[in-house]
Amino acid sequence: MNLNQQIRLTLDNEQGDIGVVLAPEETELKPPSMYQVVLLNDDFTPMDFVVFILQKFFYMDGEKAQKVMLEIHNKGKGICGVYPFDIAETKVAMVQQFVEQNEHPLMCDLQKVD
Repeated sequence: MNLNQQIRLTLDNEQGDIGVVLAPEETELKPPSMYQVVLLNDDFTPMDFVVFILQKFFYMDGEKAQKVMLEIHNKGKGICGVYPFDIAETKVAMVQQFVEQNEHPLMCDLQKVD
């Protein structure tokens, strides 16, 4: 028995039997794993379109979006934001759908943050 467990006495049934119940251990909650949403460079998607995506889906102001777009262009990829898995996955899906609708080859991915 772990020292963190608590013991509770209970009346078990109609006859008044007494039983011992161990309360479950308190589990330590960990923060969720985080994922970064990344845009990958290509030679065809216009820079203005990338800036628009960064503003529309990642709520960046013009200056920040321009900086991230240049990082994507110069380094091959850029981080758009860091989110829990569900949010990151949704952002990637929304960007991919928008990119496809606008017939650009821009790729968006998510990567686990260590």
